[in-house]
Amino acid sequence: MDREVHTWHRRGHRRSQACAAGAGVRPGRRRAFTLLEILIAVAIIGVLLSLVLPLARRTLASARAFKCQMGLRNIAYDFALFADDTLHSNRGNDENETPRGMFSLETFQASEYCVNEFWCFDGEDRHELPDLAGNDPMRCPEVRGKLILRSNFPCTGGAVSPWENVSFGFNVRLRVAERVSPPGSSTFKLSSRIMAEGNVPLLWDVDGAAAAARGHPPFFSGPSLDSPMAFANDQYWFPGMRHNGTGNFAFIDGHVAASRRPLDETGWRWGYVPPH
Repeated sequence: MDREVHTWHRRGHRRSQACAAGAGVRPGRRRAFTLLEILIAVAIIGVLLSLVLPLARRTLASARAFKCQMGLRNIAYDFALFADDTLHSNRGNDENETPRGMFSLETFQASEYCVNEFWCFDGEDRHELPDLAGNDPMRCPEVRGKLILRSNFPCTGGAVSPWENVSFGFNVRLRVAERVSPPGSSTFKLSSRIMAEGNVPLLWDVDGAAAAARGHPPFFSGPSLDSPMAFANDQYWFPGMRHNGTGNFAFIDGHVAASRRPLDETGWRWGYVPPH
């Protein structure tokens, strides 16, 4: 009996010690963060964001610049097909040109926009880009805002607006020739021979807002190159240097290049004029 009592007391003593040891702990509750710890965590997150966000912005900008180059390259590829006497599918009203095989740059441009005789939006006389399917083939992704396409008009006659939202412009010297007497210009007709002029710029990023401010449609562009006539005073020169001060340029042979100083690039044949 005494042994049982003694054993019971020892067990009770141990329980008392265990309770005393855990008297200051409340099961099921965690220690809260202090204000200092929260401030340190916020500061660390802020530092990480300051490092990551600029990198993310640069990455996205590089992706958009690459997409812009791919868009230009695709148009240059389409131009090569359009110019080919065998591979081209539809040259619109230029099919009736004499001599056969001639076409204008504006006709090709209309085919890319699907306007005028190339209108491809059945049942509509007005179409918005980008459309519900996400189609927006003639623009750099850096350019925002809607483009409105209208049927039965040429590009320079109201088929594409507003001008401020136009992204790509074609080489005006492949469209018109300056005329000395009488002063003015005349429209070129191109042929498949144009494909031999690989380093001639075909189209590039343009600043539609700058063109509109000068009262010129942004669809055709080019530097004056000291011309005293139609192209004087760089009135048609409004490149869109929208990729961190750099513009994208596509050439007749299909290659695309980026430049901050396009008029100073060696081998770029800005002054080329087709035979006429």
